Amino acid sequence: MVKQENPAYGAWLLPWALAACDGPQSALDPAGHEAGLVAHLFWVMLVASGVIWLLVMGIAFYAARGRHTPWQPRRAGRFILVCGAIVPTLALAALLVFGLRLMPGLRAAGEGLRVAVQGEQFWWRVRYELPDGRAFATANEIRLPVGSRTEFLLTAQDVIHSFWVPNLGGKMDLIPGTTNRLVLEPTRTGTFRGVCAEFCGASHARMAFSVTVMEPSEFEAWAAAQIRPAAVGPVTGPGEGAALFLARGCAACHTVRGTGAAGRIGPDLTHLGGRETLAAGILPNTVANIDRFIRETREIKPGARMPSFGMLPEHESAAIAAWLGSLR
Repeated sequence: MVKQENPAYGAWLLPWALAACDGPQSALDPAGHEAGLVAHLFWVMLVASGVIWLLVMGIAFYAARGRHTPWQPRRAGRFILVCGAIVPTLALAALLVFGLRLMPGLRAAGEGLRVAVQGEQFWWRVRYELPDGRAFATANEIRLPVGSRTEFLLTAQDVIHSFWVPNLGGKMDLIPGTTNRLVLEPTRTGTFRGVCAEFCGASHARMAFSVTVMEPSEFEAWAAAQIRPAAVGPVTGPGEGAALFLARGCAACHTVRGTGAAGRIGPDLTHLGGRETLAAGILPNTVANIDRFIRETREIKPGARMPSFGMLPEHESAAIAAWLGSLR
């Protein structure tokens, strides 16, 4: 005897399926102009697909019921011509026209703010170019003003990466030697998760970033603070952490504006203490995690170019971590 499935099981699964339509990395929870258009297109195509499926099932049912009454060749030929050629061609043409009509608006120029993003194994170098000509660099986190069209200039240093913030818009590849252009227009505030959407090596899945959308006045205050040199907290002053950072060679790869560190190989650490995460979205930004990342870099992020500094005495790595955590 075949056990009958309880139809209520499907009702239990429905909330879990619908949960995927919300969240900080959902293309169906749009927080940007382009993402809204993409979500609208998805729902239109989903409904259209459902209608086509119902028609096909209806035709199949009709054919099964009428299998003892074969169609005349001419009638069957017309049916194949209409349903197999004309209808699909018209449907695809309508979809193509709809998509092409969206393109000019999505690729229109930005409104002054430009953000240059360079993908590297396995992190994001970010440089802001403000409308008044001022510029500053950061890494792995992006902040944008709500309601403004921001132009992104995307490239890569080593291999192909892909820049994607599902809540804000579609993805764009970052290709070495080429600069691609993307314009995003956030429509509501919040923090959204971005990812590398192109396999790029051992830590591809650990190459994330966050985009925080702010009110314009908050963004201007944040940008003004980022332009200034690091505000070193009293826990370090001119003391051990800063001295060890320079003495152990960290300054050869990292920049901390306002100090002697001016390296360009690794991320800019000028305001590291004010960031939410470490290692491209992998760890919460705490002094303990900074210390851990210094000592276990390649265990946390396999394939990273920065070596693990587990050979450092624990008190030295802890002092460097405390100093970096105070940079705001």
